[in-house]
Amino acid sequence: MVVSKWFARAGLGALVLLIFVFCYGLACAAEAEPAGEHALLAKYAAIKGKLDKNQFGAPIYLESTEGQDSVRVDMYGVIHHPYDIVREALQSPAAWCEITPLHINIKACVYKTVKQQTLLTLYSGRKYFQPPSDAYPLKLAFRVGASRPDYLELSLVGEEGPFGTRDHRIGVQAVPLEGQATFLHFSYTYSHGTMARMAIKTYFATLGRDKVGFTMVGEDGKQAYIDGVRGAVERNTMRYYLALQTYLDTLKIPEGQRFEQRLNRWYDLTAKYPRQLKEIDKAAYLSNKKLERAQQEALQAKQGS
Repeated sequence: MVVSKWFARAGLGALVLLIFVFCYGLACAAEAEPAGEHALLAKYAAIKGKLDKNQFGAPIYLESTEGQDSVRVDMYGVIHHPYDIVREALQSPAAWCEITPLHINIKACVYKTVKQQTLLTLYSGRKYFQPPSDAYPLKLAFRVGASRPDYLELSLVGEEGPFGTRDHRIGVQAVPLEGQATFLHFSYTYSHGTMARMAIKTYFATLGRDKVGFTMVGEDGKQAYIDGVRGAVERNTMRYYLALQTYLDTLKIPEGQRFEQRLNRWYDLTAKYPRQLKEIDKAAYLSNKKLERAQQEALQAKQGS
């Protein structure tokens, strides 16, 4: 009943948005990751040339694949911060509730630890201001699989999501590099059912027909940006990656100034990719996020963490 009422208010575009943010921005259907730091360092060696020179103008490399009921995105990047700082920051659930709400569609994030299990709840909605009560909550188990001087692995996992989606997962791996840098890997996978598939098909035939991702497809001379589901996955992956980068870049700023600086920096980073990521103007984004921050703080206070 709650889902039906929310959908009646929000409509098709919001329904598909939820699918993208939760399933293509936060991933579903867990898949095994390559084992450990050796595999990750081998990947770094294999793609180093692509990290040095690419369409992003930054040390980022993105791969995506699509099946009938699944999409996977692997995003790799060099973060110019020492590994020890990255490891300490990312294994904190509180940090993820600073990172994820920078995304334009995340209205709030709260966390709570019960019996040694930490749960994050993300509230997702439209690009404009919404209170969490009008957004859709997704509960994710926050798990640190490895935290060593040479390797970090963590995941956010939810068994069920909105509109027939399931097995939500985002995975993160990190290893130290020379020169006080860190090599980072995001992995996103998902699975969806009939309801989600029908909504997605309708959306991309209408409201989402002009939206694209970052991968170029087609033959030489007739290439174009990927659209459809893969394009949506890539856009949301980039938004989260830039949110994480923003969080790390602002850790040295005095605590009382960090939130304001993070909002400005995240928006400016996304503005480098207007074809894919432009949704609203900066003034509206800043205003919305300040209102949403107050809502998040009130929700977190009720969690008791």
